[in-house]
Amino acid sequence: MYIAVAQFQPKDGDKAYNLSVIRKLAQKAKSRGADLISFHEMSITAYTFTKNLSLEQIRDLAEEVPNGKSTRELIAISKELNIPILAGLVEKSNDKIYNTYICVSEDGLIAKQKKLHPFISKHMSAGDEYCVFDLLGWKCGILICYDNNVIENVRATSLLGAELIFAPHVTGCTPSAMPGRDYVADKYWQNRENDPVSLRMEFDGPKGRRWLMRWLPARAYDNGVYYAFTNPIGYDGEHLKNGNSMIIDPYGEVLSEIKSFEDEITISKITKDKIQLSGGWRYKNARRPELYKNIIGANHQSDTTPVWMNKKNG
Repeated sequence: MYIAVAQFQPKDGDKAYNLSVIRKLAQKAKSRGADLISFHEMSITAYTFTKNLSLEQIRDLAEEVPNGKSTRELIAISKELNIPILAGLVEKSNDKIYNTYICVSEDGLIAKQKKLHPFISKHMSAGDEYCVFDLLGWKCGILICYDNNVIENVRATSLLGAELIFAPHVTGCTPSAMPGRDYVADKYWQNRENDPVSLRMEFDGPKGRRWLMRWLPARAYDNGVYYAFTNPIGYDGEHLKNGNSMIIDPYGEVLSEIKSFEDEITISKITKDKIQLSGGWRYKNARRPELYKNIIGANHQSDTTPVWMNKKNG
């Protein structure tokens, strides 16, 4: 199967614009032979700006799935171009608000995942189940941004049969306790055409790609799965994001990656033969859950507030 991952700079709350970019990049992926395309977290609505929205404002932004206008439009794009599309939005369901990621095809909604560890808005509720589904002969899972940082989520999704995990993000270039992590100064983005090297060094250093490479390949390697990582490029809200959308194989190797500062895609061929040859496949078969099931399953109070939000909120 040939899979495409995308990156683009969204506009806050401008669903029509964001869907137009999704259509443009999906068309590019189809023309280049991709069998599907995946976009970043809340790509239809944009993400970071929602931290400042009131409950009324975020309710106005949210839509039902699959009956909402954006999902119907995404299905129409998928049908027109004859390519499955994965993208994110804000969902309202039973008086609750969710950060939701969906997979659609010409036949309609295929899969939906609610983010398990939301934090960008106090008005968003957490999802409470994993999502594994069939797509073009592959078992696929979805874990949204922070969900991938909790390694148990990846192992659980893998144990449920996922061979390919879609990992839509809005991440990177924010402060952390880790040395070198911080925001990227606006001057680098504004001067990207005259001095692309300086911006690339910022994005590929510890603020962006180097941080990703500490853990992202490990999720694929440890679980013997393919990873489709997506991330916006440029500004999402007031935060610069480094893009670096990439496809990783079960050996933890990067098959392809977007290094452009523009709205762009990359495509890789994935094959099932690598999965059972991978270390992660063997390690899952070697598990002894009787040793740790009570430890891993013990009660625990979850806290997902990132450092940059703690600083901003005092």
